Amino acid sequence: MKKLFLTTTFVAAALLANPYESKPEEIAAVKATGQKASAALLKSLGGNLQKHLQSGGPMEAFGFCSDHAYTMTEVVDQSMGSDVSVKRISLKYRNPVNAPQGSEKAILESLETLQANGVVLPDEVVEVIGDGVYKYYKPLLINKEACLKCHGDIDKLPELAKAIRERYPEDKATGYRMNDLRGAVVVTVKH
Repeated sequence: MKKLFLTTTFVAAALLANPYESKPEEIAAVKATGQKASAALLKSLGGNLQKHLQSGGPMEAFGFCSDHAYTMTEVVDQSMGSDVSVKRISLKYRNPVNAPQGSEKAILESLETLQANGVVLPDEVVEVIGDGVYKYYKPLLINKEACLKCHGDIDKLPELAKAIRERYPEDKATGYRMNDLRGAVVVTVKH
């Protein structure tokens, strides 16, 4: 299959009709803030998930995630200040809190379409929301086999599958394969 490579700027231009003028220095500042916030969240969540997966396996990792991931996201969100908000989104969310809102759904759908057509996804996308308001997207890929324990074919682990279905009866976050787009970290920045 032929692979296409696009720069972030091209992808952002291709995905978004932008009626607002933005200054390159504002975009650079938004990217820096988005990178900082998404890295902090992914480090916090990833490190804790890995620790719980190693110490207690998929059941303990699931318990940690279902009990603490949202709170940990809020902690990172609050640490970034009042002009920045941080969240996780997915088209196939487990927790309805992570459902995409407004244009976020269109961004994720566009990224999925690009990936389905063999395009290597960008590391980041910046969307101009309004005058001085931006959304920074850090696409999240299933890039570790450990992720598939809770997000792949969960029926391989019946106890885990039962726990997921009991906690999240409308769960959509399974059936993934390696390198699938899982969702994104979204950092909204008021500049």
